[in-house]
Amino acid sequence: MLPKRKEFFDLLAAHSERVEAGASAMLRLVNSLGVSRQDVASLVGEINMNESSSDKIKADMINLLHKAFVTPLNRDQVYQLTLDIDRIMNTVQDVAMAVSDYGIDEASKASHELAAMTVDACSRLTRALASLNDDARSKETMGLCQEIERIEEKSVAVMYGAIKALYDAEGDDVAAMRALRMQELYALQEKVLRASKKAAQSLEGILLETA
Repeated sequence: MLPKRKEFFDLLAAHSERVEAGASAMLRLVNSLGVSRQDVASLVGEINMNESSSDKIKADMINLLHKAFVTPLNRDQVYQLTLDIDRIMNTVQDVAMAVSDYGIDEASKASHELAAMTVDACSRLTRALASLNDDARSKETMGLCQEIERIEEKSVAVMYGAIKALYDAEGDDVAAMRALRMQELYALQEKVLRASKKAAQSLEGILLETA
């Protein structure tokens, strides 16, 4: 069976759009902490819905890769990129579950910053994938991947700075438990950005092979 090139690119773009929607919901979730419990619960549900949609798109892509005799891009690379995109969404869901399970009811400057960085990275990934099938835009696509990598590098410094601040502050047992919960939240948020960087690097590999 000869696949339509467009199907592969459309699925990759749709997958990234679900992830970007999940990242946007995560930012709104962080912004709602300490403001509205109802909004927090609703946004956790929204993230879960995006994760389910992401899983469906991943399954569609794997099915297409399995059935297609010819693929427009290296089959293994498309499969790896699909897994990388899915990992971003899964980790966004992990952040939402941590907020819910740990009863985190306040946000910090660092958690806001990490959530905003995630939206920035995911929006760039969506733009990069939207231009993947246009050879004339390969330089632009590569530039977006490199921007994602720089965002992730900055997020590491934000995470470690925030964790250091937690343990520099003195407090009682309640404060210590809060520090542990916030440390886990920061680590998960940075993990989302690390997953975004991994997806960008997989996309770079595809660009280099098709150059």
